[in-house]
Amino acid sequence: MPEWTRNCIHPRDEIMQAMERIYRYRMTTTSGGNLSIRESDGSTWITPARVDKGSLSRSDIVRVDPENRVEGPHPPSSEFPFHDAIYRVRPDIRAIVHAHPVALVAFSICRMVPNTRIFHQAYFMGGKVGFAPYALPGSKELGTNIAEQFRNGCDSVVLENHGVVVGGTSLSHAFQRFEALEFASKTLIKAQHLGNIRYLDEQELAIANSRRVSTRTMTPGPPSHLELECRKQLIDFLKRGCRQRLLISTEGSYSARLGNDSFLITPSQLDRELLQVEDLVLVEEGAHEEGKTPSRASELHRELYKRYPSIRSIVFAHPVNATAFSITDSPLDARTIPESYLFLREVPRIPYGTQYIDGLRNTPASKTIGDFIQPNNPAGIVENDGVVVMGTTILDAFDRLEVFESTAEAIINARSIGTVCSMPPDVIDDLRRAFGIE
Repeated sequence: MPEWTRNCIHPRDEIMQAMERIYRYRMTTTSGGNLSIRESDGSTWITPARVDKGSLSRSDIVRVDPENRVEGPHPPSSEFPFHDAIYRVRPDIRAIVHAHPVALVAFSICRMVPNTRIFHQAYFMGGKVGFAPYALPGSKELGTNIAEQFRNGCDSVVLENHGVVVGGTSLSHAFQRFEALEFASKTLIKAQHLGNIRYLDEQELAIANSRRVSTRTMTPGPPSHLELECRKQLIDFLKRGCRQRLLISTEGSYSARLGNDSFLITPSQLDRELLQVEDLVLVEEGAHEEGKTPSRASELHRELYKRYPSIRSIVFAHPVNATAFSITDSPLDARTIPESYLFLREVPRIPYGTQYIDGLRNTPASKTIGDFIQPNNPAGIVENDGVVVMGTTILDAFDRLEVFESTAEAIINARSIGTVCSMPPDVIDDLRRAFGIE
């Protein structure tokens, strides 16, 4: 397939939009970081030197041709030499993200690299992570140090006392890899406050990577007003979730029930913040819209909807603080403030692997996710895979997810200043009576 049919966005716009997003996510500073795209003719589009990263315009983006002639109103980034060095040793890399996100900077100043085996998503998306020794920014030596790591098969490289460099087959791929690596790093740092960290072994990673969705497809009729409204609400909350860092761009799933065995769900491996209403996938009786690929968790959503008719929306997500609990054995006690308990109740720990069985285990003794969470206990922690929440509306599910993350962050912060004091049983009893909780 010709390249232009896959991506019709000009490199100027692609770089500008990606940098705006990285800056908005607070993953770099006004003066820090640079992005580039390598074209097939050997030209490189790159962010300029000494221009505010928070207000880039498309005209600010610089083109450096194969003879190193510069087109644009500014000089190219002072880090252009290491971008060029990476492209020379790795022709498969077509875009690079360099930035100073706080968690990866923390690893860089401790001279460490994050172990991404805490989640299968981070492990497979992040690729091999290397470490480059310090050299003066913009120097030939820095370019040599970084390029050597990429030559050895690394896809992401932590720079000693500096930041990180990530390569990809496209700028969107490089961004997703960069985001996944920073997310894993933040989660690891948060988890240090909770206890021993659990890493996935080869077998567990293989199970996670082998799951596939049903191949049964269908052609839906005209959408009802209910479907159109649900599509709009899901997209609105997906964008809000990404901007509030409750979701990351390619992971997590969000669905809304339409009928008895019919629901809308996020597609597989598409950027959550950039989704449009038409990208959501309709699933009816286990078959999905032709020409689309639903989330690999669609069977889990279907199982929960079939089991609990009162549930109208489900989210599987990876907010950093709540997910930190998922990679340790530390329980999350929601008896912290009334809101936390009312929204989350008793938060169960769901064993790793349960989410890949999709309700089809072979022995009666085996459990599915629906055995751990119920309408009156609607939130759970999935070991090494984030959290799951259910709600009676799309808003209700999102609200619970927000409360889940806020509660987790408050507990982690509390541990750093004193002893966590949960509300006593008589207070919980009062809450249950006052709000009619069975």
